[in-house]
Amino acid sequence: MKLPPGKIPIDILKEVVFKNLGAERKEVTLGPKAGVDGAVIDLGGKSLIVSMDPITGAVERIGYLAVNVNANDVATFGVEPAFLFSCLMLPEGADKKMVEIISTQMSQAAENLGIAIVGGHCESTPKLTHPIVVGCAMGMTEKGKYVTAAGAKPKDKLILTKTAGIEGTAILACDREVELKKTLTPTMLWNAKDFYSHISVVKDALTACRSGGVHAMHDPTEGGIAGGIHEMADAANLGAKVFEEQIMVQPETAKICKHFKIDPFQLISSGALLITAEPTATNKILENLKQQNLQAAVIGEFLEDATQRLLVQKNGKVEALPRPKSDHLWKALSRQ
Repeated sequence: MKLPPGKIPIDILKEVVFKNLGAERKEVTLGPKAGVDGAVIDLGGKSLIVSMDPITGAVERIGYLAVNVNANDVATFGVEPAFLFSCLMLPEGADKKMVEIISTQMSQAAENLGIAIVGGHCESTPKLTHPIVVGCAMGMTEKGKYVTAAGAKPKDKLILTKTAGIEGTAILACDREVELKKTLTPTMLWNAKDFYSHISVVKDALTACRSGGVHAMHDPTEGGIAGGIHEMADAANLGAKVFEEQIMVQPETAKICKHFKIDPFQLISSGALLITAEPTATNKILENLKQQNLQAAVIGEFLEDATQRLLVQKNGKVEALPRPKSDHLWKALSRQ
């Protein structure tokens, strides 16, 4: 079986990866699990949250993305990210300037979030054509004081902050700028490139969690909003019902997706945050997010029946919520 670009299919994770995890350690409170983007390690009176992510589909601002995407995963536990390890793999022919650009981006992004970059690795990699940055972020909290992406409960309301396809919009606007100049006005193209400034969900996650009533959080990266909802539902063994009209899609995203013939709901969406919460806590969460100038809306709810993954279209028609085989960013980038 030839693997699609991006994340490997969930069945291979379960059949192969999760069966080869080395030794068992009593300190591991939460290990690898489908839909959960981090581990929890017991440090006595503290819980250490650890997560790792690569940046592979973007070239411009790759260092900035590496810090923020990894920080986001820790923040979805309701924990402030504090430390970062990084591995920089540079293409053949890379020079000092490339190292400086990526390192500077990472340093500035980390400083903005209060994160210390504490180690890693940097190399020029034979036959590599584009830089790859792999990050490992960590944060600490009082023992047990965190949520996971697997914590959703039946009848929980599903909240989405910001909009669909944020990261994908920014990547395509930067990496396919020449092509998109024929489709977007200069203002729209500039706005789309500036979506990078909305990539962080640290404030979203910490604000929501401190409001109370949050059961689970997840940032929809590869696979977009649709993939993120499936991952949360998989992790909690639940179904979901989502309303298309409640999911905000910015005009820039809509035009770019139309140009590349891709689905904004299946486009990498770092910068958005999926939150599940008790129905009685929803209004307080929304109000606190609003006070932080963070757009948010209830887009659906979780269901008892795990086989029910539904998307209610704007016209009222109900269909299966699409499960991305591969993020639609790769579909767009593969176009010549």
